[in-house]
Amino acid sequence: MPEINETKLHEQISKNQLCSLYFLYGDEKFLLKRDVLRLTKKFVAADFPEFNYNTFPHTVSVDEIADAVVALPFMAERKCVTVSDFNIDACGTSELNKLQELIENVPDTTVLVFFLPTLEIDEKKSAKWRNFIKRVDATGCTVHYTRRSEGDLEKFLCREAEKKGCTLSRPLANRIIRYTGSDLNALINELQKLCAFAGGGEITAEQVENIVTKNMETTVFLLSNALVRGDYSKAYGLLDLLINQGEKPITILSVLSGAYIDMYRVRAAIQSGKTAQAPADYGDYKGREFRLKYAQRDMRDLSLEVLRESLGLLLSCDLSLKLSTGDTMDRIVLEKLFSQLLMAAHRGHVA
Repeated sequence: MPEINETKLHEQISKNQLCSLYFLYGDEKFLLKRDVLRLTKKFVAADFPEFNYNTFPHTVSVDEIADAVVALPFMAERKCVTVSDFNIDACGTSELNKLQELIENVPDTTVLVFFLPTLEIDEKKSAKWRNFIKRVDATGCTVHYTRRSEGDLEKFLCREAEKKGCTLSRPLANRIIRYTGSDLNALINELQKLCAFAGGGEITAEQVENIVTKNMETTVFLLSNALVRGDYSKAYGLLDLLINQGEKPITILSVLSGAYIDMYRVRAAIQSGKTAQAPADYGDYKGREFRLKYAQRDMRDLSLEVLRESLGLLLSCDLSLKLSTGDTMDRIVLEKLFSQLLMAAHRGHVA
């Protein structure tokens, strides 16, 4: 059976028409783990779960998995075996051969589920993973959890708020995403706080501003905006905030560099006659399209030459930080960078 989507998996679960073999993987870990719980709920809640539900960590051997898979269910039609974060890349030839034989011969009395709640893989770069996915598709089902688009995340937050008896508008959902990022675990945590505070009513803009935790990336976006606008006091104030929160200068620089790269890409796209969203075709912006919106806003008055100069300054700062001798010197290096970026923006605005 070829790869199925999440809707098809939910249909199989609701109709109790489960395959004997599943592999769940991808970037969106929150939804992946939620579906594993849906998939295994029946077996966990059934009589004699100690016989009919076996769960294994990544350290398990193929022989141990096989022993559990071939064991008959006890007073039930089927049993379930789950294996989390099993790393195919770490398997030798002997283990891979055993695994191949196992996935080709899972009995109808067992539902075997491999899933990756934390492990990240790139099947395009790994022949072992490509071969594993191909073989699972031949006899079972694979489900790939891709990162959600910004629009999908907005809809998701609005639906989740409604389930909790609250009302959330799309614009405010977008603001939560901008403050928190695209990780669903973090978004759900912030939504739970908002719903608890709203008490079943409408979630307001004031509540979002006061309750939602603004992640470092959001703060650095505000910082990049201050730098390109020439707002000295705000730029250095945000640096103080980040340092006081315990953020490392090299981490601040990394995120700030990303913001400038976004601006450079958007400026280059627009000067080439394309839209500001064009970089999404080759950059990793799925679920983070707001970065390009920020970039379009911030680079409006800056030329490509100024942005290119700024990237050079960021690179020089990166080298200086890597040669730095301590936290105090690291801060001085960043402060020097800020003055250089502010000066570049001041003298290089687009006419």
